[in-house]
Order: sequence, then C-alpha cells, then structure tokens
Amino acid sequence: MTVRTRFAPSPTGYLHVGGARTALYSWLYARRHGGTFILRIEDTDIERSTAESVNAILEGMTWLGLEYDEGPFAQTERMDRYYEVIAQLVEAGHAYRCYCSKERLEILREQQSAAKQKPRYDGKCRSLKHAPVADQPFVVRFKNPQLGAVVVDDKVRGNVVFQNSELDDLIIARSDGTPTYNLTVVVDDIDMRITHVIRGDDHLNNTPRQINIFKALGKESPVYAHVPMILGPDSKRLSKRHGAVSVMQYREQGLLPEALLNYLVRLGWSYGDQEIFSKDEMIELFDIADINSSASTFNTEKLLWLNQHYIKSSQPEHVARHLSWHVGQLGIDPANGPELEKVVVAQCERAKTLAEMAQNSVYFYRDIEGYDDKAAKHLKGDILEPLQNLRERLALLPDWRADLIHQTINAVAESHDLKLGKIAQPLRVAVTGGTVSPPIDITLELIGCIRTMERLDRALEYIRRLDSAA
Repeated sequence: MTVRTRFAPSPTGYLHVGGARTALYSWLYARRHGGTFILRIEDTDIERSTAESVNAILEGMTWLGLEYDEGPFAQTERMDRYYEVIAQLVEAGHAYRCYCSKERLEILREQQSAAKQKPRYDGKCRSLKHAPVADQPFVVRFKNPQLGAVVVDDKVRGNVVFQNSELDDLIIARSDGTPTYNLTVVVDDIDMRITHVIRGDDHLNNTPRQINIFKALGKESPVYAHVPMILGPDSKRLSKRHGAVSVMQYREQGLLPEALLNYLVRLGWSYGDQEIFSKDEMIELFDIADINSSASTFNTEKLLWLNQHYIKSSQPEHVARHLSWHVGQLGIDPANGPELEKVVVAQCERAKTLAEMAQNSVYFYRDIEGYDDKAAKHLKGDILEPLQNLRERLALLPDWRADLIHQTINAVAESHDLKLGKIAQPLRVAVTGGTVSPPIDITLELIGCIRTMERLDRALEYIRRLDSAA
C-alpha cells in the first residue's frame, strides 16, 4: 500500500500554528514511507472562504518548505462529484430528504434542552416517501445506523467507541443543494485514495459519522490519528490573545522556517531527549505512534532559543536569504552596503530573531542620525586627539581588512597609553551611533572605509563643538 496523506485547511483565515503542525505531521509521515502528500482546500463555506486566505495558506506552506505532491485541489471545483454521491446515497436508501422547517427544529431543540436531552434530529422525515407539500424546500440527511457502535481505531488515542444511537442523521446537503463538510471530506478521501488522516482532535466527533458514510458507500475508511490541541501558557487553547498564531506572523517576527518546524514537531512528538532535528532526521524518525495523547503548551522562549540556535548554526547564505526580507521591510536596499552573508557572520551571536538582526544592522547601510545620551558620554574632549590620530592612520591603510584595522587600533591605543576599550568604545559610538556592535575591527570592515572616515569626521566635529561650548 502506498501511503497517501493530506492537509485540508479551510480558507477562512491564515495558516495557524496548529494547522501547520498537522500539515508537518502529515508531510513527514508521507515522506518517511515514500508516499504522497496532498493539499486540499476545503472551500465549500462560500461565505467565509476567501482568495486571500487561500494565498495565505499557500504562502505559509511555501515558507515552511512543506511541498505537496498533488494539489492544491479546491472542493468548489468538485461540486458535480458531490451531487453525484448525494444522489447515489438517496437512491440506495442511505440518505433521505428532510422537509422540517427551521422553526420546527428550533422548537425541537428547545424541548430537548428543557428535558436535559442531547439536542439531535428526531428522524421525523426518515421514512417519508414524498414531500408533504409540493415544491417544499428540503435538506438531505444521511440515514445513520441506529444500532451498534463505531469503533475508531485512533493511532494516538487508541480505540474510541461511539454508539450509533448517539449519532443523529446529519445533513449532507443544504436546502440550496450545496454539500456539507462531512460528505465532501469522505468523497474527497475516497477519490484521492487517502490512506492516513492526521488531524486535530476537534475533528474526532466527526470521525464516526464519516466512517458510517464510508461504509454506506462500500469503501474502507482511512487510518485516523487525532492530534491533541495546542495550549497557551494559561492552559487555554492557543489563540490570538497569546500573541502570534499565524505562521507568517512568526516570519515577520524574524523566525527561520526550520526553527518553527523543529519546534512544532516537538510540540506533541518526541524521540528520546533529542531537541534539535534537521528535516532529514524528522523524516527518518517521525512515527504516528510516538505522538503524545495529551495537549502541549506553547512556549515562546523555547521557540526563540531554537531560532537562535538555527541562526548561529545554519549556513550564512541561507540565513542571509531570509534576512534580506527583513532588511527590505526597513526600507533598506542591501546592495548599498556589505554582503548580507558577512553581516550574518558578524551578528549571528547577538540576535534571537532576524528582525532583531536587521534592526541591529541598520548602521551598515544607512547613515547614523546622532548619538543617544548613553553613547554620547564616550565622545568627550580627552578622546579627541587619539580619535583624530586613529582616523589619520586608518586613512593610510593599503587594504581595508579587519586584521589591519585591528593592528591600527592597537597601535594608536599604545601610543596614547590607553587600554584598548578606551579607544574602541568611542570609535564604536562614532561609526555606529551606539555602544553595541560586533568586534570593532569587523564592524569597521563591514561599514567600509569611506563611510568610516565620514562618520569619524562627524564625531570629531561633534567633540570639538562640545569643547568650544564648554
């Protein structure tokens, strides 16, 4: 049997982290078993589905690198197939037309609630042969078995038993003829030959209904694995109130996609005590059987720790490709300064996110506008002469390299009987506008000779003005 999994989001919003984890697990299972991963867009909710949401889902999948082998398939392009199956179920006696009005159903629910009964359809139209009134509107309901039980062999939770007597006759076609979720999912899974369904446990109650539809159509249902929900730090379901929940929001915050994938794979699955997994390791080691049956709590600090690990350990050119987007968000053209790969090498130990790295690297590409109060304290009269001397010696360097810059700074410090930091820090303030940067020789090399000279001239003039005003 060839493994075929699917990720089937509804395009009613962004790709959230719970959906991304489901997609990842489905993708990994297919990849591990040499199978096929399918992307299906469940867009039959016409009122809520949008093209923007479809694009957001596709963008999130692309950014994460979860390439699909087939699709994306849109359910709205398969309506004729659903109508065909609905008619087939009615013809075979597995479904029927229900003419009950909304008012009758509302009264029925109120009566059941008052009697402390589970609200459910009472089967009034189950045996009707004809419409009570000509041209009366109707929905189509699936004739759920009334006896026996459905045993869901869930690969995460174990066997879960549902009594058929607790399952009512669900609507499979609305009064306008459009099919409903439980019908379309079954038809799609049959037609796309899905063998394994990995999805959130909020779908668990739908599973026995879907299994019964599979049986009515004479088809075997897929293997199911229902993944527990993701909780926020307050132990409530992860939502917007906990911060970013959209995959692309994490991109905007400066995460590398592999860091988010590594975090998500461990958010409900484990392999011993291992924390860091490459994609290849995930594929080799992932198994449905190892998914935890209890909910997982989202920990932002752990995610940032992973992200910093990947920033430091990934190839600089890879990090630079992602950093480029963040630099662009600041209105900076990275062509107007040092190569981004060199910036990554210089800054990778000092940033938890790419957004932070981009912000900390602005001075490499854009003129500094001044010095904050903390930085300005390093630009005082007693440093004027050493800084002027340093400027003169730097201007004479035959090659603008960090090692030669370092030697020059050391020589000037010695000639003025200063500790290295006493001249390095004023120099740092002069060329960056602040007190924090990579090692000063590397910083100057990246800023470039011309910009360094211009900024030193500006700093020297700043010191002179302060002295004359004193």
